[in-house]
Amino acid sequence: MDKKKELFTCRDVLWYMVFCGFAVNYVLRINLNLTIVAMVLPYPKPAAIVQCNLEDNTMPWMNETAQDSNVSFPITTPSSENVTYEDRFAWNEYQQGLALGAYYWLHWLSQLPGGLLARRYGTKLVFGLGNFLTALLGFFIPYVTHLYSLIMLRVLQGLIAGVMWPSMHDMTAKWIPPNERSRFVSAYLGSSVGVAITYPLCAAVSSSFGWGASFHVTSFLGVIWYFFWHFFVYDSPQQHPRISDEEKKYIVDNISGSVDDQQKEIPWKAIFRSGPVWVTIAAHWSGAWGFLTLLAQAPSYFNFVHGWNINATGLLAGAPHILRMIFSYFFSMMSDWLLRTNRMSLTNVRKLATFVCTGIQGLLIIALGFSGCQPLLAVVFMMIGITVNGAVSASSLANFVDLSPNYASVLFGFCGMVIIWSGFISPVIVGILTNNNQTVEQWRLVFLIAAANSLAGCIIYMMFGTSKEQPWNQYTRLNPKEREMQKLAPEALKCENNTENMSDIEKSKFIEER
Repeated sequence: MDKKKELFTCRDVLWYMVFCGFAVNYVLRINLNLTIVAMVLPYPKPAAIVQCNLEDNTMPWMNETAQDSNVSFPITTPSSENVTYEDRFAWNEYQQGLALGAYYWLHWLSQLPGGLLARRYGTKLVFGLGNFLTALLGFFIPYVTHLYSLIMLRVLQGLIAGVMWPSMHDMTAKWIPPNERSRFVSAYLGSSVGVAITYPLCAAVSSSFGWGASFHVTSFLGVIWYFFWHFFVYDSPQQHPRISDEEKKYIVDNISGSVDDQQKEIPWKAIFRSGPVWVTIAAHWSGAWGFLTLLAQAPSYFNFVHGWNINATGLLAGAPHILRMIFSYFFSMMSDWLLRTNRMSLTNVRKLATFVCTGIQGLLIIALGFSGCQPLLAVVFMMIGITVNGAVSASSLANFVDLSPNYASVLFGFCGMVIIWSGFISPVIVGILTNNNQTVEQWRLVFLIAAANSLAGCIIYMMFGTSKEQPWNQYTRLNPKEREMQKLAPEALKCENNTENMSDIEKSKFIEER
């Protein structure tokens, strides 16, 4: 296919729609995390005990007055002299934690069904409704008057949105040739941009129009996106009415033989027993643990240990996520270039990306843990640690499609059910280690545990990882006799390999006996 004939292909349109879709997904996910600051009554609290005694404690990122240790968002609480709190709730920290965590209570439950539903009904419907229905529920949040009503809405939002990430892999397998998958999967990291824009967006809307308006605005974005998604996106090139014949032929020729249009029986037993699948899950777990630690715990670390006032640096809070997306895009382009020019094999490209997003990230987390009382070094290590995680788009995210294009959505759904637990376990460990003990040493243990997870997954994947298409991807195409021959193939190959060390006479006898 001559790419000069088309400046803007249907695959390009799909990339932008997927990018915006994941951005909206995260905007709807974390809008409450920010807006809850304006929803609850402010509680006066003593300033955090700062262990590091810095000579210059008037730096702009330092705390000078008492502030809420659990709040690290760029929203300034107005003075009580000029503001009434008739629209605020008297929720304590435990109740706020219930509201914030409710999104994830059933989020894991819909991961695997999301992949299965995409195989049956198509990603266009499943992914689109995942955002659309979540947005519609968001419109009701400003009208709830009871904590448990809010919790119910958030649980429903999390359950519905859980289908989105695994469902997208089914569309990726049908639309994107292998040598373009790294770049395309970078669109998944639109989620990072969603995180970055939610900080200033919800802060500005809440302060200008009240906290309820922030849910209306973010939900409206979800609805607008859905209408564009419904018009521009189709489940496969064959269904797209506006795709050129050249682009359709290019896609079909490059993915033929690995993707079937017909629904096939899912080889559950083969998937659960597949070593490459579990190795890829281990790599994804390690990257997720490290990233979630930096994303969720670093602000508390700066607040308690360094007395860092993130309210004065709202832009800095979102900068790492913008950098992560930019790094992901260019690293993915480099990965696809390495494949197109045959400079590296597909497996080695995935291993390189895994080393960057887990190995280098682990080393940076260790550096963060040992940065001690140097807040500027800590900020640098945190930002770079989040940035290099962008290589995940060319690593485990893409590797599920490589292993089995036909069952990629199922694999990622299964992976999601496992990975989501890292988001539960990590905060528990942080709470146990730092409860009433906010010291440099305890936080160093937090970061060392995260680094150990990152490095362990890196080592496992570097040793055992592969991107070769698995035999069971085509398993149901075969008749029973061919399936039996496929099972016997490894033994036959082993026998043939043994003959390489025989003499010519021994080989002749071996062949005659067979």
